[in-house]
Amino acid sequence: MGKKLKNTGKYLLWISVSAALLYFSFRSVNWADFATALQHCRWGYVLLSMAFGALVLYIRGLRWRMQILPVDPATKRLTCWNAYNICMVVNLVLPRVGEVVRSIFVTRNSGRDAEGRHLAPIDKVLGTVIADRMWDLASFFIVFVLTLVLMWDRFGTFFTETILPGVAGKAHLWWIAVIAILLMGGFLYLCWRLRDRGRIWGRIWGYLKGMADGLSSCLHMEHGWLFVLYTALIWVLYWLMSASILWSLQGIDPTGLSPELADSLAKIDTLGMDDALLLMFAGALSSVVPVPGGFGAFHMVVAGALSSLYGIPFGMGMIFATLSHESQVIVDVFCGGGSYLYETLLHRR
Repeated sequence: MGKKLKNTGKYLLWISVSAALLYFSFRSVNWADFATALQHCRWGYVLLSMAFGALVLYIRGLRWRMQILPVDPATKRLTCWNAYNICMVVNLVLPRVGEVVRSIFVTRNSGRDAEGRHLAPIDKVLGTVIADRMWDLASFFIVFVLTLVLMWDRFGTFFTETILPGVAGKAHLWWIAVIAILLMGGFLYLCWRLRDRGRIWGRIWGYLKGMADGLSSCLHMEHGWLFVLYTALIWVLYWLMSASILWSLQGIDPTGLSPELADSLAKIDTLGMDDALLLMFAGALSSVVPVPGGFGAFHMVVAGALSSLYGIPFGMGMIFATLSHESQVIVDVFCGGGSYLYETLLHRR
């Protein structure tokens, strides 16, 4: 009961944080301009962004499957895609829980050996999920550094004056991370030393070893170049999703709009593909805050980036952020709901 109360309290805390972020993000919004901008935006480009988002889900499923195949070669593409879709829906409500759900889903749908054990046990599949997220983090930093180097003349000042001071001011967090890593290493060493001194320690070590096998499965993938291609394509699609939302707000006829909204849209018209790339990074950074579905955090970070970098009013930034975020939430719900219904109906037969 204590653990349930703790988890419930943690969830309610992040719900409250999300609600607070949404409140502070939207409290200064001119709702008449907000509604007018949504009415006049070019929805064809919003639908294009949603199509790119759905394609990202499919490619992510394919990439994750490549890491699972060394564990269970019979894993199907559809299984991984459905698992990933369902994961995204769960994460909208319970942050990070979706990763466990997709692991359980794949294990449940994996084959069995002669002794009736799953070919893809939950510990190994969970290891592939951790590896999948580690690849995301590594690729994010690689793309970010390349972008920073190639576009230093445009974004260098923002990075040195805004990002670096913020990181430097959080030096204590680096010490916390170092201490956490040392404690984790100590725990792993303790489990290894005690693995033969009790059933419980043996089971813990066996589970950790299974996760390690899942983590290392990426070293045994076939066609590693395809994995790299999938990763690059995912980031290109994220970039196009951001650009599509920009295009949806560009070229709007200012006739009949308020002067403030017309001026904001004129500033949006000056943004290009490089700006869309920066906004993509801003949205990705907002995921650090573990609020349900990114609600509030995404809106505040992206709208803040538009305001601080380009002098675009925060209200217009909220319009861009809302179109970006909510359109992809719809994609996640549609794909995740469809995958859940498909699997539910499939297993009823």
